[in-house]
Amino acid sequence: MRIWLKDPIAILADGAGRGVVVENGRFAELVADGAEPARPVDETWDASRHVLLPGLVNTHHHFYQTMTRAHPAAINKELFAWLKALYPVWARGVNPETLRLATRLALTELMMSGCTTTSDHQYLYPDGLEAAMDIQAEEARLVGMRMTLNRGSMNLSEKDGGLPPDSVVQDEDTILADCEAVLARHHDAREGSFLQVALAPCSPFSVTRRLMSESAALAERHDCRLHTHLGETADEDAYSLEHFGCRPVDYLDEVGWMSGRTWLAHGIHFTDAEIARLGRHGVGICHCPASNMVLASGQCRTKELEAAGVPVGLGVDGSASNDNSNLMEGARLALLINRLTYDAAAITHHDVLRWATKGSARCLGRSDIGEIAVGKQADLALFTLDELRFSGAGDPLAALVLCGAHRADRVMIGGNWTLVDGLPRSVDIERLRYEHGAAARAFLEDI
Repeated sequence: MRIWLKDPIAILADGAGRGVVVENGRFAELVADGAEPARPVDETWDASRHVLLPGLVNTHHHFYQTMTRAHPAAINKELFAWLKALYPVWARGVNPETLRLATRLALTELMMSGCTTTSDHQYLYPDGLEAAMDIQAEEARLVGMRMTLNRGSMNLSEKDGGLPPDSVVQDEDTILADCEAVLARHHDAREGSFLQVALAPCSPFSVTRRLMSESAALAERHDCRLHTHLGETADEDAYSLEHFGCRPVDYLDEVGWMSGRTWLAHGIHFTDAEIARLGRHGVGICHCPASNMVLASGQCRTKELEAAGVPVGLGVDGSASNDNSNLMEGARLALLINRLTYDAAAITHHDVLRWATKGSARCLGRSDIGEIAVGKQADLALFTLDELRFSGAGDPLAALVLCGAHRADRVMIGGNWTLVDGLPRSVDIERLRYEHGAAARAFLEDI
């Protein structure tokens, strides 16, 4: 089938004023102003009410945390205090059933915001949750979204001087063996893949040096990505200096992570020299504006990073530090905090939409998504401008960011409609809201 999405209000692609033709799950043709498709189409879909964006790509999240949004034990705290408050809650309540519901809800919420590809950093492994990656893979297939499964890990607990309780960590050998097993079951590096795997030790202060190094070696053997938190807070810098005798970027280099396989969450507290080093090695940064503001972590130096050659993407981060999974809202927050960091002319809506699409795709190591271009996967987010918030808007693309678009009207993934009239085609959201809400109430016990 050749489908022409015809005459959109606006489209985030050059030379496509009359829309785009989709064929066999890819963008087959961009139709310029005043032109018709070069070859006959089987179907014409009227896009005259819609603004078309490449499908948004979320590069950092913690799905299980949707169970603890605005949790009374953790609100109004910075990162380390926030973690200390929530780790016992998560240790008690995260299990296969709650992870499944949390994953389904986060995927659905992301898709409703226009997201077509996501990454989730699942590093919590209490007894009974050994199949976490299989659960998430099943839910991604159910919802119909592309996903990078982050096989996260922690092996330093409270008894080792770390933050997490002993009950949620695993030993090195168990972690590494399962990483290989998860790669064998789920990692599909082919173009158009719906499921890939990254190895993702949680952070330098929650895993051993050997686990970081062995994860890098394993990623090299299996040709997969590496992900961790780095440079999020000044406390992390102090921890690294005390325990490793160096700054976090130096440590990253020492354990073999300074490569184009790596993308890092947050990346706030870097010096000019460190930014240059990251750029030389092609290390990506996932900018998480909502989380950085909620936890008062700091302001990511996005312009300096991009100027150095660092791929910059966007992430919503865990729902307990963002409290929703809306990547369009994340794009608006990125615009606002970066204008505070720089100035009103330095950061535009084009910048943040680039981070949310092509930049995020680069962080995940994908060249087949993130753009409306011939040959790329046909992933699209379509927004209307019918709500009162858009009345009077002059520039449709700018309006999505400045006027606060937060819900897509339609989403296409691989040429298939997965969201229609604002609702997912494969998920009963009323039932999901009830079941997820009921499960989440258990996380409020004993507070």
